[in-house]
Amino acid sequence: MILVSTKVLSLLTGKMQMPQVVGALLAGLLLGPAVMGSLTHALFGTAYCLHPSDFLNQLAELGVIVIMFSAGMDTNAKDLKASGKSGFLVALIGVLVPLGMGTLLMRLFSPDSSLMSDIFLGTVLTATSVSITVETLREIGKLNTKVGNTILAAALIDDVLGLICLTIVTSLSGSDVNILLVLLKIVLFFVFVGVIGLLFCRFMTWYDKRVQDRNLHRFPIAGFALCLLMSWAAEALFGVADIIGAFSAGMIVAMTPKGQYIASKFSPISYLLLTPVFFANIGLKVTLPKMSGTFLLFTVCLVLVGILSKLIGCGLGAKISGFSGRESLQTGFGMACRGEVALIVANTGMAMHMIGSDYFGPIIILVVCCAVFTPIMLKFAFRGEASRQEPSPLVSNYDLSGQMDAMTDAMLTEKQKEGERHADSPQK
Repeated sequence: MILVSTKVLSLLTGKMQMPQVVGALLAGLLLGPAVMGSLTHALFGTAYCLHPSDFLNQLAELGVIVIMFSAGMDTNAKDLKASGKSGFLVALIGVLVPLGMGTLLMRLFSPDSSLMSDIFLGTVLTATSVSITVETLREIGKLNTKVGNTILAAALIDDVLGLICLTIVTSLSGSDVNILLVLLKIVLFFVFVGVIGLLFCRFMTWYDKRVQDRNLHRFPIAGFALCLLMSWAAEALFGVADIIGAFSAGMIVAMTPKGQYIASKFSPISYLLLTPVFFANIGLKVTLPKMSGTFLLFTVCLVLVGILSKLIGCGLGAKISGFSGRESLQTGFGMACRGEVALIVANTGMAMHMIGSDYFGPIIILVVCCAVFTPIMLKFAFRGEASRQEPSPLVSNYDLSGQMDAMTDAMLTEKQKEGERHADSPQK
């Protein structure tokens, strides 16, 4: 039920130019206690629906590790270095402003909550998902522009900065915390990542030459073993969230000669099973709190803060970098979309009891609203503007997976035609 419903709804949301992750979330919401459970309970007195279970939770936990591992493999360290001053400033201020505004919003509506809970909501708002932005910019012919290239560069750095915030916040979340010890562990973790990354890259380069550059199944196995090792070490040894370790392992793998080959082997298991289960499981965990005026006001304010904080932060970073007022506005709108990273961070917070399950509903509404509003705002911001193309390797890297899919389809079609020609030819 989860696999079929997530795919069907993902296709429908994709047709409406929304991220497919929204469809997977809606599947969990519709099949779970929030919608089907409430409806059947009202009609029959008993909730007939899918419920969260230990099995789904464990599968979803493995799923989020694979998702973050894949995200790390899509984040090339060379691209981060080449992103330039404008991309760094847009990402940095675009993280700090949502972090501060989200913290203040939580403090305003929940004055009894802890400071870490307040900061955690701000951390949820730091994440950006530019997939829908890229598709919108490509549709209106603005992807290979100054603004488009800056958005792609800032999105890479944005995710890394957001995960660093998550690392610090989750490490400080304990009741009896020595701040100096926590900071020391975080520094040691990044030293650990650097050492393991250097050793793994050298080993993979040596072994790749030894097997004469052949694509062997042992490479994806080695990559996944590294992912699990880094995830375990991050949480057990350094007190850092396991998804940070998985993301770091992905970045290490991306720097090896077999990075693209390993990434291609993880794509099927991710979209066939783990990704749908993870996002549907988030939807299943959502419970509908009492629809009080305060709750509705919080939801509306969260959506407004989510959009305005990115618009202000990223727009300010672009303005400082020398962008015009209109270009700064376009950059801010392009970075306003939220997606899977925000949901992953929120799910981590709930597992660590840093935020309550009541906040899941507003966060999902935030993700959906940003996905709907971003294309509309971008098209409005670019209206009547002539296109000035600026080719960038970031755009080429983003398009690479789509190009590979197109090449594969073309090869399969040609192979099928060749088979038909052989079948029609007279037997010798």
